[in-house]
Amino acid sequence: MAKHGKKYRAVSESYEKLKQYPLKEAVELVKKFAFTKFDETVDLSIRLNVDPRHAEQMVRGTVILPNGTGKTIKILVFAKGEQENEAKEAGADFVGSDDLAEKIQGGWTDFDVAIASPDMMSIVGRLGKILGPRGLMPNPKVGTVTKDISKAVSEAKAGKIQFRVDKGGNIQAPVGKVSFDADKLVENTQTLLDTIVRARPAMVKGQYIKNITISSTMGPGIKIVIDEATKK
Repeated sequence: MAKHGKKYRAVSESYEKLKQYPLKEAVELVKKFAFTKFDETVDLSIRLNVDPRHAEQMVRGTVILPNGTGKTIKILVFAKGEQENEAKEAGADFVGSDDLAEKIQGGWTDFDVAIASPDMMSIVGRLGKILGPRGLMPNPKVGTVTKDISKAVSEAKAGKIQFRVDKGGNIQAPVGKVSFDADKLVENTQTLLDTIVRARPAMVKGQYIKNITISSTMGPGIKIVIDEATKK
């Protein structure tokens, strides 16, 4: 087991690990406990009362964080003709078709979001084994296979993120950087939580959200009061 440094141990001893904190207070603790020289990402981890082995209990979707993620997003677009021009004008970093597919088949995946026009899926489909495990496969359900390329690129640049429950019933997603004002982190976090609450599968009974934890890249996890953070 990896040993934590003195700073981590010091901050982790200055709060109650099992206590659930109000969202604003939890965010302020995350900012206080960030001690590295780089701008750490702030992540939200949510444990859901779902069994993703059943398709009807799969929770996934997208949300545009009102204050962005704080990360410069590299966007790749599979498109030709007019849609290729639209992608470039909207700010896509890489635009093409067979040429990009060939690079990816060679092992290149230096991008954060992949978008495709519907007519490109015959090419993109061959990349599933590479893009799928990395969460980069374009999908119409999350708006990354679309005829409106310009809108998809603009939303990705603005801070649109994808979330999906894993095999253990957990969702983890970024909500900003520790350099963000606390209010902006709270707003981003609340927006993500509200979206996940609305995505609740109809067949799920009882408590839907079992646990919420927020943390920075290198900091300890802070538990959040569930009812306060998810009230409508």
